[in-house]
Amino acid sequence: MTAAEITAEERERRQYEKMTEIPVSNLIVRLGIPTIISMLITNIYNTADTYFVSRLGTSASGAVGVVFSLMAILQAFGFMFGHGAGSIISRKLGKRDRESASRFASTSFFLSILTGIAIGAVGISFLTPFMKVLGSTDTILPFAKQYGFFILLAGPFMTGSCVLNNILRYEGMAAYAMIGLTTGGILNMIGDPIFMFGLDLGVAGAGLATALSQMISFFILLYMFVAKKTQSRLSIRLMTRDIHEVGLIIATGFPSLIRQGLGSVSTMLLNHQAAVYGDAAVAAMSIVNRICMLVFSVGLGLGQGFQPVAAFNYGAGKYSRVKKGFWFTAGAGEVMLGSFAILCLLVSSGIIGVFRNDPEVIAIGVFALRCQCIAFFFQPLSVCTNMMLQSVGESKKASLLSALRSGICFIPLILILPMVMGLRGVQIAQTVADVLTFAISLPLVAAFLKKLPKDEGMPVLQLEEADMDV
Repeated sequence: MTAAEITAEERERRQYEKMTEIPVSNLIVRLGIPTIISMLITNIYNTADTYFVSRLGTSASGAVGVVFSLMAILQAFGFMFGHGAGSIISRKLGKRDRESASRFASTSFFLSILTGIAIGAVGISFLTPFMKVLGSTDTILPFAKQYGFFILLAGPFMTGSCVLNNILRYEGMAAYAMIGLTTGGILNMIGDPIFMFGLDLGVAGAGLATALSQMISFFILLYMFVAKKTQSRLSIRLMTRDIHEVGLIIATGFPSLIRQGLGSVSTMLLNHQAAVYGDAAVAAMSIVNRICMLVFSVGLGLGQGFQPVAAFNYGAGKYSRVKKGFWFTAGAGEVMLGSFAILCLLVSSGIIGVFRNDPEVIAIGVFALRCQCIAFFFQPLSVCTNMMLQSVGESKKASLLSALRSGICFIPLILILPMVMGLRGVQIAQTVADVLTFAISLPLVAAFLKKLPKDEGMPVLQLEEADMDV
């Protein structure tokens, strides 16, 4: 046995002990803090785009909201491959199967790159109709095309980064993921004013800054694998030829595709419904969406810190740690999002005014933001339930929960409520959807936790993965 192999085995042993022996609450916080920072930075630089672009006018500000749904499409496929492989990888490492982990890592990474290339090529080829489908009005369209072109160009880097980030997280190396994402986010915030105003590129400058930051972030994350800081390896030679394993990645990651994909669809529908009331409504809802994503990212980051803990310990047969981790994460998320909700309620007018000093935009945005503050209290449990079910391989139930918030509940509401309540219906639709999602999540999580077996025992749950296990 070579020295390199000894080092790899020792690294594997230490990582196994870390994931299965450190107190659950401490471990989730250790993994969650880097993830929270990563998500905050990611959402901050998206918010920075909104801020700087809003200096160019209301129509330009609306373009950011339109292109946001495009970014959600790219991230949907990236997260599908990333969460799908990451969950499997973590459970394989919990069983100390590094060979299988590397195979799933390589397959998901290269498939995500190919998917990003395909979306980028189609989007650039049909740029004008694509932007209209995403919700552009005639006045917003020129700005959306400028911004969207560079996002499409960076498509494969965005999808690839999602996979690399999630593999690192699921291996319990969230700090490495944070380095790549944070660096890209900071560079984007620096690049926005330089390209937009310094080089006088306008909205195109914001798109260029975002594209370059995504590329740099991608290569930093890739370096972590090239430098062999991970247990899994990336190589085109390791890609599986077994369609069964590709199907397992897609099935496990499908809840993420649904969550992100329906998020994109819901944003498009929101833009279309808001457009009836003018560019001010589109801009206001775009600003509120960005603010809420920034707040939500805190709870989501903590939840993503829980995911590798749930997957790894489930694979290792430490089921009590899965249960303890769930209750800690849900409780901590409630405290954090509840605190932000109260703060936003108190200063909602000032927050909206930071982005756009337009009385009409502020009036529309303040009411919508206050409604969303109510929804913050209902989100932690439903999100935590979704993440746990996906992490342990309960794909069907996780897919259902993923479809609720932005799909099954939201889509009918955003179509019906404006017909009954006008603009107010647009503003309250997401809040009502969050409350309904919470109510449906309760019996699902109760049933799952009740059926968890005792530690070191064989699972009594019949997971969808069971018949496809490799």
